[in-house]
Amino acid sequence: MGSRLLPLALAAGALLADAGGVHGLAFWLVLLALPCAAAAAFVGLADALDGRSAWLRGVTTTSGLLLLVLGSTVREHAARGAHVPTLAISAVVGAVIVYAIPGIAWVLEPLSRPRTVTRLRTEP
Repeated sequence: MGSRLLPLALAAGALLADAGGVHGLAFWLVLLALPCAAAAAFVGLADALDGRSAWLRGVTTTSGLLLLVLGSTVREHAARGAHVPTLAISAVVGAVIVYAIPGIAWVLEPLSRPRTVTRLRTEP
């Protein structure tokens, strides 16, 4: 089963590697995140099309995959020894945010449901 946590962890690791100045490791982490993100997107879209009310998961995993592909492409076509393009880092940051949206929605879900109040019966 494609998990959203693995590409999220790899993308977050790439951001940390970029922040630490280890841009080669960041490139490989983003590249390694691509098949994991593709598997998560495939499972998310399959669940959504199967009628399991998983549209949020399908849309976010597919968007995360597209952002990781964009970041990897821009990073690969940058000149060797030059700084990492801002678009590459922004795409990976966007992928991390997109992968975190279902988790945030899960945390905020109890706030969106109306509460049912039951009255206690008082006996005379």
